Amino acid sequence: MSRRLRLVAMVLGGVVVAATLTVVAAVYLLLQPDRFTAMLQSQARAAGLELNLSSPASPGLFPQPALDLRGITLSAKGASAPILLAARGRLVLPWHTLFGGPTVISQLEIDSPRVDLDALQAWMAALPAQESEGPLDIPRIDTGVEITRGSVVRGNEVLMDNVSIRAGNLVSGQPFPLSVNATVAGKPWRLQLAATPRIEGNALRVDDINLHLSQEQAVALAMHGRAHWHGAADAAASLAGKLDRTGGGQYDLSLVLTPANQDNPLLLALKLDGPGNHADLRLPPLALARWWGRLGDPQAPQLGVPPGSGHAEFDSIDVGGVHVEGLTLQAGDNVPATASSSATPAAAK
Repeated sequence: MSRRLRLVAMVLGGVVVAATLTVVAAVYLLLQPDRFTAMLQSQARAAGLELNLSSPASPGLFPQPALDLRGITLSAKGASAPILLAARGRLVLPWHTLFGGPTVISQLEIDSPRVDLDALQAWMAALPAQESEGPLDIPRIDTGVEITRGSVVRGNEVLMDNVSIRAGNLVSGQPFPLSVNATVAGKPWRLQLAATPRIEGNALRVDDINLHLSQEQAVALAMHGRAHWHGAADAAASLAGKLDRTGGGQYDLSLVLTPANQDNPLLLALKLDGPGNHADLRLPPLALARWWGRLGDPQAPQLGVPPGSGHAEFDSIDVGGVHVEGLTLQAGDNVPATASSSATPAAAK
């Protein structure tokens, strides 16, 4: 009897080993990690990027089909500094993708990503201008995105730490939720966004935008509106809401973005009105971003005043640990000349 039991146990053990090997082979053949890795690298190269992994992607089938990516490095072609470094990534795939269906990512998870803002800006600045001739396509993510323990740096300076991002479905015509938590200058911030993106021919329309930005016990911003993008600087948006400062009162805030044309650049009109603080400014965001990007560059030519026009009056303002009182700003062609430069009107004061 004992010999029979041992024989049965050996047979059952052989069956289990064979089944395990069959499952492992099936997982590898179905997920084809080399194919998906090559696809991701091909898509990165099409955008002028190089994607590298410290080890080949490893497949998994339970509880959901997925690919684990280790040691992710994303760099612009020819760049010395990577745009993104991440310890680990995970792509969850639907079952129909495994059996020859369209390649769709059900969920994207990234652990401990580090984004270099200087490298990102350099890559974006080198991108060629694109004309929106054909219909736009929102990259579809059926379940969502989860990013944990991230950081944003500029050189050796950490701008944002403990970044966590959760996003839901990204599908045309469906509400898209986004939640971001981060630590900035030692203070926790939280962003919540809900909007409905829609593709209309070769244009992207974003309706029902609801944005909430807050720092606990300090400031809270709530805005709602809509936006429209037709490619390049052909963009428009209208947002309005309230800004609450703890102990500082409530402010009415509005943002209106008008598209560029033959005579004017892309322009952002900002209006703020509340206790002791008033602003009515018109800012070219693309020129302002270029000006801001040269602030920390010692090789850049001497900077002038920021681009824009309008006026602002602040009883007090706190920026990066600096407290300023009685700040008045006037910018534009109609600002009177200062006493030291009577020959040429000042661009800003």
